[in-house]
Amino acid sequence: MADVLPLVEARLRSALGEPDARAAVTFLGTDRIEVLRFTEGDVVRYATLGMSAQPMADPTAVVADPVKGPRAELVLSVRAGDADTDKVLRPLAVLAASPQVEGLIVSPGASLDVGEPLWPGAPFTSVLVAESGGLIEDLELDAPADPVRFLPLLPMTPNEAAWKRVHGAGALQERWLNGGTDLRDPLRRSVPLD
Repeated sequence: MADVLPLVEARLRSALGEPDARAAVTFLGTDRIEVLRFTEGDVVRYATLGMSAQPMADPTAVVADPVKGPRAELVLSVRAGDADTDKVLRPLAVLAASPQVEGLIVSPGASLDVGEPLWPGAPFTSVLVAESGGLIEDLELDAPADPVRFLPLLPMTPNEAAWKRVHGAGALQERWLNGGTDLRDPLRRSVPLD
């Protein structure tokens, strides 16, 4: 099967334009993960590149299938200028490497936690993985490979993450919607959860 990453980068460029910055991170025992930054008006988008190189494998499987299995890249959108969000590059790379490092299968509704603020002063240490198919269409690959999904990440405060664990991702997203929460605000407060 052809290398997936050039196709993934081409899909990112066609959907988001030319990246204005990129950084690469390599963790011991993992493939290189890049994070590309795209700026459009007052919105900055960070997209991983490298997570989809291999399919995510069930950690209980004896042998990982080199072709079949879910593939994804992560996309975070924030409003520019209010915080030093460029420091999110390493935490994003950590999240993108988690399938290789921890055997996780990242899918919509999942919570991912980095254990520290996503960027300096951020009220968020974790993200909610949202459904793909909105901003960037899934990238179909030759059969039998699964498509690459571009999964939006929605930053969560610790209180929101705890509430989500009890009530579920759908209930938290409903709270955000009903509260008119600006999920791109890099300094927003937690939505009321009582």
